Amino acid sequence: MMVVDEAVLGDPVRLAAVHQALRTMSGGFARLDDVATLAARLIETPVAVITLVDNDDVHFLGSHGLPDQISHLKKLPLAYSVCKFVVCADHLIMAQDMLDDPDERLAEHPVANEFGMRAFLSVPIRDHLDRPIGSLTVFDRRPRAWSDPQCDTLMTIAATMLAPDSVTRPGPSGVPAAGDLNDMPDLPVDTEFLRGMVRNLDAGVMACDAEGRVVYISRVMREMRGMSGQGTATIEPTMLTAPDNRPLAWEQTPMMRALASGDVITDDVYVRRAGQRMQVFHTIARPIAAADGTIRGAVAVAHDVTALRRVERFRNCHLAVEHILQKAATPAEAAPEALRALTVTLGWPAAELYLIDDATGLLLPVGHWDASGLEADGFFGHVPIRGQGITGRVWESGRAIWEPDISLSTELRTSHERERVEICLSRGVRTALAVPVRDGNSLLGVLTCYAGTQEFEPDLLTVLLDGVAAQFGVFVAQCRAEELSRQLARAQSDFVDLVGHELRTPLTAITANATLLEEEAATLDPDVRQMTQVIARNAGNLQRIANTLLDLAGLDSGHLVLDVQEVDLAALVTSVITAACRDGERLTLVSELPRSLIIAADGTRLRQVIDDILSNAVRYSPPGAPVHITLRADGSMADLCIADVGIGTPAAERARVFDRFFRGSNVRHQGTSGSGLGLSLARAIVLLHGGTIRLDENRPSGTIVCVRLPLSGPPPATPII
Repeated sequence: MMVVDEAVLGDPVRLAAVHQALRTMSGGFARLDDVATLAARLIETPVAVITLVDNDDVHFLGSHGLPDQISHLKKLPLAYSVCKFVVCADHLIMAQDMLDDPDERLAEHPVANEFGMRAFLSVPIRDHLDRPIGSLTVFDRRPRAWSDPQCDTLMTIAATMLAPDSVTRPGPSGVPAAGDLNDMPDLPVDTEFLRGMVRNLDAGVMACDAEGRVVYISRVMREMRGMSGQGTATIEPTMLTAPDNRPLAWEQTPMMRALASGDVITDDVYVRRAGQRMQVFHTIARPIAAADGTIRGAVAVAHDVTALRRVERFRNCHLAVEHILQKAATPAEAAPEALRALTVTLGWPAAELYLIDDATGLLLPVGHWDASGLEADGFFGHVPIRGQGITGRVWESGRAIWEPDISLSTELRTSHERERVEICLSRGVRTALAVPVRDGNSLLGVLTCYAGTQEFEPDLLTVLLDGVAAQFGVFVAQCRAEELSRQLARAQSDFVDLVGHELRTPLTAITANATLLEEEAATLDPDVRQMTQVIARNAGNLQRIANTLLDLAGLDSGHLVLDVQEVDLAALVTSVITAACRDGERLTLVSELPRSLIIAADGTRLRQVIDDILSNAVRYSPPGAPVHITLRADGSMADLCIADVGIGTPAAERARVFDRFFRGSNVRHQGTSGSGLGLSLARAIVLLHGGTIRLDENRPSGTIVCVRLPLSGPPPATPII
């Protein structure tokens, strides 16, 4: 049940915090539109908003994908807000389908009824005193169940968005304004008060005098940078770096640049300490000016945005991995570069990909990346044991496993596991994270990453690594499907080739002897004469199947080439119709043919195509039912269509009618004989001519087969696979 507590929304202290946040966060603190976009992409939703709520309105600070009618607005009436529910509840809330929710506040909410939003997930944004002032919310236009990893990701992003304190808020001139404090006349503005206030900020604060001497470092700043005192001597020269890993000299830090230039400086600063994880601080530095404009010093305020920047880097990592997988042909080819992109993003030295081998069922190494420059020494390439070690246990359980310090793990007890631990420790590896590689519910392998320092965000890293593992899973499944398709094609081709050749020799002998017997039929008694005719007829059918199989094999391999000459297609169609009429069956053939239509083609092969299509039309139509044959020139193409009113082909099966050996279900149920090869051969011949063949429905019943052939002749011969 959603609750709106007017006392909470109207609390003067909370409202003051909201208005303070509107002043300090508006204008792009931490690029709030980018933060909203990042949240939407990571949780795969079309809309994300960052809002603050007072007792009258909901204020937009950052957004992604808002409907056009409100995308330009800065605020909306409170009735349009779900932020108010989050602020009143002071914890995460969600809705899977607002329109179907038993709570009328959601079922009748304008966000659902006017803007089409069906589901939302929302977490509070708090100020530096932990008061809920707004929310980070993602919306979906379809009903949706939200997972625990998605909730964790959204809370992690929101945790990086604490509103900065007003001590460093600029006045109109771009420097801290004394008037900000004078607006509250009862505030005891003295040194001890200000020190106490700054000391309680969640942000790190550092200040220097006009000569650049550090005069104040807050407790949080000291903890951020691992400093023990108030001077610069405790800051190692290589501790601070720019985003491009370039070491920052003291003069290049944001605070000292602000002191020197008099401008507001906004930068990310990276803090690297041996044996500890790298941290990223979004730092805002401004000069401090006296009433007469004299620069008295500078102040820098830093917020820990390590998690947020890591999420941003992982988004780029996902794009890089996607690009690598698109170019690669096999998992072994893709693994090194994709793992390199992953380890660079993590800042970890090594990663390895394992896949389950279809033949043996073993989990085998496919590829790895190592940035350490050390000898392998058995670290990579080992075959995991199911249920043992980090990788082996993920293989057995199908769940991600995180070991923050493998040397202290109580789970790794077997001799194999202790051996692997020693190998890892000898390379400086202390932390391992392994996630399953899946395609749907099928486990395909394991992705294992190694770090030399302990990490503090296992849930976030697991979610993000799951995304990369999912990319590998889709790619591996696609590669295996393509390989299976190639194997099936090769097997089918080999089968066609083998059967064709193995049938031809005995059939030639059978046909020859059956022909001799038929010639002596007059001297035979009626029963023997009938048996001889049956042998000759069936031997002829088998001979035609064998010839078709051999033709298909030859056309596919490129061994059979077209004998291209000028052919009068109209005359060719007429001769096929004439031959069909001589067969003695009751036929009604209706033709619309030009006097002449000259094309460059192989006349013998085209006769095969027309014969097969026309014989199918006659065979599957009622006796005497009309079959329409039309031929005309259409631009640079010749169009030949043969339409019948027979049994047709079920719509779901039309895409397969040109597959070898495929016969429609309605044909099989009728018991009509056939090999399922005629249209396959017709398609192969038409494609070699550079044309197309398709099958359409002929309403109310029947089939239309249309063949389009270029008037100028076929392109250079290429094998049909």
